[in-house]
Parts: sequence; C-alpha cells; structure tokens
Amino acid sequence: MYSHLEDYIYELYTKIGITKPSDMDMYLIAKLLGVVISYRKRPFRTEKEIVIDKGTIRSEWMMFGHEICHYLRHVGIQLAMNKLFIDLQEYQADYFSYHFCVPTFMLDKLEINCAEDIIKHFDVDYEFALRRLEMYENKQYTRSVSF
Repeated sequence: MYSHLEDYIYELYTKIGITKPSDMDMYLIAKLLGVVISYRKRPFRTEKEIVIDKGTIRSEWMMFGHEICHYLRHVGIQLAMNKLFIDLQEYQADYFSYHFCVPTFMLDKLEINCAEDIIKHFDVDYEFALRRLEMYENKQYTRSVSF
C-alpha cells in the first residue's frame, strides 16, 4: 500500500509517460509538466518557471525535485508568510523531493541493496540516496508487518 504522496507521484509520472529510471530527465519532465527551468543564484518557482542554482547534474536534479513540489503543491508567496508556515512548506518540499527523484513504484521494480544502487539508477548524491534507502526500507518493513 502506497502513501498519499507515493500515489500522487505514481499518477503524476505515469500520466506523463515516465515509468522507469531511464525516463527521468529533468528537462523532459519540466516540458511535460509545462514549466521552464531557469538558472539563478537562489532557487524558487514562479507560475510557469522553476529557478534553480547551477550545479552538478545531481544537485540540479535534487533541487528540481524540491522546487517542483512548491510548483505542484504549494500556493502563496513565502515572503508574506509566517516563518512556521515557510518551515512547513520547506519540510514538505524536501520530503517530496526524495519521492519525486527516487519514486517508490520504480524502486519496487528494482533490486536495491544499498545507496549505490539508488545512485546508479537515479543519479542522486550519496547522502540523498542513503536517506531515501532508509525511507524505503522502513516502508518495506511496515508493509511486511500485519497489525
């Protein structure tokens, strides 16, 4: 059983034809979602634009995962928000990025034994892959336990 977020990401990706790790190209996904990727010193999003900081392909992919959450799931301008609400949105975007960049439905089809396996298939950095593996293993454990 998937969480609401995992279902959302599964439906989002399958709707635009992204079904396996080799399909996951930031520019293609942006195009299919109707957004433009731009580069500036500070990441943010506008109505139809995701702005990220220039970096490695991996860092840009992970940043895109974070910013696309704001685009898809958040409303409002953070400059006018209470700090606690900003913190909540940032936490949600961070969590979203793990599932967006390394979707559970794709992990389920692969043999994943370590963080390096995630890096090989999804091109994220080691710390990100390690945290995502931990999330996935916890989910696997929860699936196997009957309450």
